[in-house]
Amino acid sequence: MKKSKYNVAIAGATGVVGKEMIRILEERKFPVDKIKLLASERSAGQFLEFNGKEEKVHLLSEETFKGIDIGLFSPGASVSKIYAPIAGKAGCVVIDNTSQFRMEPDVPLVVPEVNPKAIAQYKKRNIIANPNCSTIQMVVALKPIHDAVRIKRIVVSTYQAVSGAGKEAMDELSAQTGALFNMKPIEKDVFPHQIAFNCIPQIDVFLDNGYTKEEMKMVNETRKIMEDDSIKVTATTVRVPVFNSHSESVNIETEKKITAREVKEVLSKAPGIKVVDDNKKLEYPMPIDASERDEVFVGRIREDESIPNGINMWIVSDNLRKGAALNAVQIAEILIEKYL
Repeated sequence: MKKSKYNVAIAGATGVVGKEMIRILEERKFPVDKIKLLASERSAGQFLEFNGKEEKVHLLSEETFKGIDIGLFSPGASVSKIYAPIAGKAGCVVIDNTSQFRMEPDVPLVVPEVNPKAIAQYKKRNIIANPNCSTIQMVVALKPIHDAVRIKRIVVSTYQAVSGAGKEAMDELSAQTGALFNMKPIEKDVFPHQIAFNCIPQIDVFLDNGYTKEEMKMVNETRKIMEDDSIKVTATTVRVPVFNSHSESVNIETEKKITAREVKEVLSKAPGIKVVDDNKKLEYPMPIDASERDEVFVGRIREDESIPNGINMWIVSDNLRKGAALNAVQIAEILIEKYL
């Protein structure tokens, strides 16, 4: 007999993504019976509000997943590596927001607007991976075009908000901005260089090929989600002094010709996308407009005049919502509708 309500655990509940997960579960009226908020020793014992009640944050341990149906994880990859399999063996379906399981062949990597059928593969390990935030917004915008004319190559440059690096990163941007205005010395902790009034062309560590780990995540995750290893992808990821919402400049080369007007028509009909593109009115997506919104915003859609079948576009989305918490909850919604 199908359940009407589900027991849900949130691992990493006190982090920025964990708190966003709590908020989105409330907003979307997810059928929660009992909620269990989990965190490290540093945060256990705190109280967070859910549906008007104060819920105590418990210490994440091996025993915490008994009787839990769904686990929304965002505690960091090293923690997920340990506890996601433990939760899975206890019968809890884990939707993991870290990078730990994304490229493992027996773990589905899911964006509901793009490859919802992949969720069915969760039974192999009881784990579903949430993609990287910058990958999610890009593939939501590109999948309808890929379905129409097949994308051969993607060149993406990202302009990623500091919230993608957590609360400490947001605090660092705020503190550095205040210090500069007050002519005080800059303190660096989260980022290797000053982030206030600056752009840092490095997200995550450098790899042997000269790309960063973040850039290769976009390359590999895009192919897995789009289920097409032949797509050529190259990425440059940049941290910018914006508090929230990632922006991306994306250039694609397609197998068949598609005009800018046709792209706008295709995207206007696609789920989860809002086209904002009116040059005369100076209307295009910006981080301040996308924050706390569920949609992926697309604008500056134009034909690339340097190649026969090329399109340029600008993609903006709230990285904490669609890029993390909302995507996870959307997966959970499909999970309970079709599989649990």
